[in-house]
Amino acid sequence: MALCGSVGALALPNELIVHIFSFLSDRDKLRASAVCSRWRECLFYPALWTELKLSVRGGSGSEETQRLEFLMRRFGSFVLELEFASVDGYLSPLQTESVEGDPQFPERWRDAVTTYLDQVLCVLGSLRNNRNLQKLSLRGDTCILHDDSIFDSSYLSQVDQGGKKKEIQQLFEEILSNSRQLKWLSSSFMLGVVTPCSLSSLSNPSAETLEHLSLLDNQLPSLVSSIELERLVHLRSLSLDFCDFTSVICRLLADNNRVPLHRLSLLLDGAALEGKPLDGTASEDDLKVLVRRSAGLRVYLMALDVCSQDLLRVLKPSLPLERLHLDSYNTLVTDGVLELISLQYCKTLTHFVLMRDDASFPDLSINRNEDPLVLLAWRCIHLAVLIIHGYTVWSHNLVAISRLRGSNLRVLSVSEESIDFDPEQSECIEGDPVHNLVKEVSQGLGRVWHLSMDNSAVLNEPTHHFHREVQTFSGACVNLTGPA
Repeated sequence: MALCGSVGALALPNELIVHIFSFLSDRDKLRASAVCSRWRECLFYPALWTELKLSVRGGSGSEETQRLEFLMRRFGSFVLELEFASVDGYLSPLQTESVEGDPQFPERWRDAVTTYLDQVLCVLGSLRNNRNLQKLSLRGDTCILHDDSIFDSSYLSQVDQGGKKKEIQQLFEEILSNSRQLKWLSSSFMLGVVTPCSLSSLSNPSAETLEHLSLLDNQLPSLVSSIELERLVHLRSLSLDFCDFTSVICRLLADNNRVPLHRLSLLLDGAALEGKPLDGTASEDDLKVLVRRSAGLRVYLMALDVCSQDLLRVLKPSLPLERLHLDSYNTLVTDGVLELISLQYCKTLTHFVLMRDDASFPDLSINRNEDPLVLLAWRCIHLAVLIIHGYTVWSHNLVAISRLRGSNLRVLSVSEESIDFDPEQSECIEGDPVHNLVKEVSQGLGRVWHLSMDNSAVLNEPTHHFHREVQTFSGACVNLTGPA
């Protein structure tokens, strides 16, 4: 930074100033831009800002909106990658406010939704003529942005009297139509921005370049039709609602005239099964055809509040399952489901997350000689991530899991309230049982282990977690390059 304060720095050519900026962090770029107006001009050189990640809070804050407008004016027309997301849980206090029977619409709610709509309009409006865009990733707030959320559709209609939602839909389609080299398109729970007709707006050049597609919004009918999917011949990664992964789409993805599929991410919501049944989803024979065509295919599945009977229908033998997240509120994952998982996916499963938001903490090993979680750790030879909350995990079984997988188990996260100690064993062991557990698990893993769980592991909003995991899961197989 000494160079920036010297007299000679003022006379440097723009090309050299930009080159200097390229070695600085974003914060240091901003500091260096204070040297003079020429340095401030160079700060906004397109090559320095290929990627924008925006997290917005909604609410009524004008400062945040002004900053967003400034960024989009500067970068919206040329940025290559843009990620736009609502802040997790920002409006959670509103979820606890009762509005039933209240004649007055909550003012905070009105301000939050109005501001959010304006911010989405600002972002999409600035992208409408961007032909360099390669990655567009949008993630909304599942609390405030759905007509079918805890507030009924009349509330959104009261706020959106000017038809901003319709304008946002049109802007989204305009961006797709004007794009020329889009490689990553993702929209998750964005207040119905995506409609069943949206994908038909995608330009032919972007249809040729698109490698990742993720459209999720709990809508009927499907947002991804086989007709539009047929255009995307270079698609390497696909994320969609499990019930929309039909036999027709599975067979289409296995066509020899397409690039083989590398990543498939599926979200199954048990609450939606009444309106979107499993009957038309890909069969075992369909999956066999797809796997033969796409030998390197790996699948990530999140199942939310899905009963064991339906899970047994979903977990087909030919599904090359690498990551599995079972999250429930009312339903209970049974030991039989865990047995099936450990037998069928013993060579592919690397990530397993088992969550339950209930105070009962059921014991999955109560009627078994062997604990099903221990068997899963033993059989799944590539298991690297194991996260458990809401089920009883006996301390001696946790030690066994750590010894079975050792240092290859990069993440072993079990909530403290899920762990129980056998009274008979505790009597035989001297000292504090918790201290002994930490010591033995640490020895088994070959590293220091703590009896605690990262708050991000116990998730309040699993669909947000799904969106983030898809970013990581699919990112490695999509080739995002610099400007053409």
